[in-house]
Amino acid sequence: MTKAAGTASHHGHEGPRSARRGLSVRSRVLAGMLILMTLAFAVTGTVVYLLQVKTMDARINDSLKRSVQEFQVIAAHSAEAATAAEPLTAEALLYTAIQQNLPTRHEGILSLVDKEVRWTAPSIVQIRLEADPEFVAWAANEASTDQIVLQTVTTSLSSYRAVNVPLALSGSAPPAQLVLAYDYTAEKQALNRGFVMYMAVGIIVLLAAGAVGWLLVGKFLRPVALLRETARSISESDLSQRIEVVGRDDLAELTITVNAMLDRVQNAMVSQRQLLDDVGHEMRTPVTIIQGHLELMDGTDPEEVDQAREIALSELDRMSVLINDLVTLATSNSEDFVNPVPTHIGTLLDDLLDTARPLGDRQWRIGHRAEAKVNIDPQRITQAMLQLCSNAVKFSATGSTITLGTNLTTDEANTPVLRLWVRDDGVGINPEDQARIFERFGRGRNSKRTEGSGLGLNIVSAIAEAHHGYVSVSSDVGIGSTFVIEVPTAVEPEGEAVGSDTDH
Repeated sequence: MTKAAGTASHHGHEGPRSARRGLSVRSRVLAGMLILMTLAFAVTGTVVYLLQVKTMDARINDSLKRSVQEFQVIAAHSAEAATAAEPLTAEALLYTAIQQNLPTRHEGILSLVDKEVRWTAPSIVQIRLEADPEFVAWAANEASTDQIVLQTVTTSLSSYRAVNVPLALSGSAPPAQLVLAYDYTAEKQALNRGFVMYMAVGIIVLLAAGAVGWLLVGKFLRPVALLRETARSISESDLSQRIEVVGRDDLAELTITVNAMLDRVQNAMVSQRQLLDDVGHEMRTPVTIIQGHLELMDGTDPEEVDQAREIALSELDRMSVLINDLVTLATSNSEDFVNPVPTHIGTLLDDLLDTARPLGDRQWRIGHRAEAKVNIDPQRITQAMLQLCSNAVKFSATGSTITLGTNLTTDEANTPVLRLWVRDDGVGINPEDQARIFERFGRGRNSKRTEGSGLGLNIVSAIAEAHHGYVSVSSDVGIGSTFVIEVPTAVEPEGEAVGSDTDH
C-alpha cells in the first residue's frame, strides 16, 4: 500500500510538467483574427448577394414592363397606319413587334397565333423560347388570354420570368399573343459565378492575411517569447536575467513590469538570504554560549550551576526577544499591520512619558507639544517611540536628559505631517553608522551585541513606513542623538501647541 501511494504521488507531481501543450498564444491570436475575418467575409458576401438578387429581380421586371409598353406603342402606331384596303392583322403586328424588339442577354421572345408558334426571335438572340416545349405549352394553354400577366414559369429545362400580352383585334380573328421572358436560371448562374469569384478572392485574402498575420503576431509577441526564455533561465542562484524592452506598446509596459517584479524578487531573495544568515548567526551565538557553559559546568558545584542557569536564562530571554521582533517584522508588510484611528497627540505623548519613565533613571522631559487629533495607529506609534526611548536609555548616562516631543507641519505637497521625536544626551552615533542602524541587525560601533536583538530600529522604520512615513536620525558623537518619526496624516486641530520644555 505504501509503495502504491508513493507511486501515485510521483505521477501526480510529474503530471503537470508532462501535460500536452495546447495552442500557443500566437496560434490563438491568429486563429481568432482569421475567424473574425471569415465571419466578416461571410456576412458581407451574404448581404451583398441578397441585395444583388433583389436588384436583379427588379431589373428583370422593369425590363419586361418596358418591353410591354414598347409593344403597346407599336400596336397604336400600326393601328393608325392601317386602312380598309390593308387592315391590321395580328400576324403582321406580331411580326413588326418581334423585328423592332432586340432582346437583351438572357431574354427571349416569341409569338403565338391560335396556340401555335408563329414568329420567333431573330437568330442572333441566344435564348430560344421555342426550344423549350414545356414553356411553349404553358404559353399556349395556361397563359391568360384576356390580361397582361407577369409571372414565373418553371420547366424541366429552366426557370423563366415571363410576361404574356394577348391580342384581340376582331371577334372572328384567332387568338394571338406575344410572350417575352427572361431565363431566370441563366441570370442566377451569372450572379452565382460572381459570388464564387468573390469567395475565391476572399480565400486568397485570408491565406495572405494568415501568412502576414503570423509574422506580425510573432513580432508583436516577441516580448512574451523573451519572457518565457528569461523565466526558464532564472534559477534560485541566478536572478540577474532581465527581458529586453521592445517598442512602446502594452507589451513593452508588461516587460517593464515583469522586470520590476524580477528586481523585487531578486531583492527579496537577497534580503531573505541575508536575514537567514543574520538570524542563524544571532541564534547560533546564544546556543553556543549556553552549550559551552553547560559542558564546562561542574554539576557538583552549586555556585557554577547557579551561574550557568543565570547565563542560560539570559540568553534564552534574548532569543525570545529576537523571535518576537522577527515575528513583528514578518507581519510589517501585511495590510492590517497598522490600524489608524483618530488619536489625541497630547494624550498619547503623556502616556508615552509615563510608560517610558521606568526604563531608566533619567530626566524625562516633554519638549514641543502639539494638541490635535490625528489619524494614526496609537499602539504601533507607542511601540516605535518606546523603542527609541529604550535606545536612548541604553546609550546615555544615569541622570542625563531625554526629551520627547511632537509637532505638526506640512510637506512640499502641503500635506499635514506629524513629527514625533526622542532626543538624548548620550554617546551619539558615528556618521558612517547612522544609515546602517535602521537595517536588520544593524548596530553602531559603540553598541554591544548583548544589548537587544539588533532589530529594534528596523521595527521603528517598518512602523513609520506602514504609516507612509519614515524615521531619521541626527547625531553628534559625545553630544547626543535625536530620532524623528514623520508620518503624513489627517489633522483635526484642538488647540495651540505648547513650545516650552516641561520637566517630568
